[in-house]
Amino acid sequence: MKLIVGLGNPGLIYAGSRHNIGFTVVKSLARLLKVALKKDGSVSALTAKTSCGQHNLVLALPQTFMNLSGIAVKALLKKFKLEPQDLLVVCDDLDLELGRIKIRPFGSNAGQRGMASIIEQLGTQDFNRLRIGIGRPKNPQDAARYVLAGFLRKEKALIELAQEDAVDCCLSWVENGIVKTMDSFNTRSKNE
Repeated sequence: MKLIVGLGNPGLIYAGSRHNIGFTVVKSLARLLKVALKKDGSVSALTAKTSCGQHNLVLALPQTFMNLSGIAVKALLKKFKLEPQDLLVVCDDLDLELGRIKIRPFGSNAGQRGMASIIEQLGTQDFNRLRIGIGRPKNPQDAARYVLAGFLRKEKALIELAQEDAVDCCLSWVENGIVKTMDSFNTRSKNE
């Protein structure tokens, strides 16, 4: 069994924000796999169980708010008896150019507070993560406001392509594993 967790903040006020791109990708996966994400209070998340190829899969959206994502992720791993290596976290990244995606089997939190919470709760950095570039604001002091804002009209086409790539990347990770998926997706340019 595999677990894919999208990071974001619950509530309509955050829907469509840069910080919620992890939610957006996992919701797209759920639609593609024809499953509904439902509230599971035991893990503080919306979850859906399904299959992908030969693998059982759980999709999840923590409802703990971004900075406490690790609480839900730890509970999900415990509930489904999974190891950190069975986990893929999908999140935004300020340091990747807009529309770029990158998947890795481990790494630091790169300043992403949801990722920091997961690392703290799990006690390890050794879990898969798919980062989606949202770009940086021109003024570094505006980062907090920037991540909670929506995408500009001129950015939408590029970010929609990135979301499609991210969905394909998630499916590849489930079916082909991290090494093949990194080879396929980390070498692509944003205009391919």
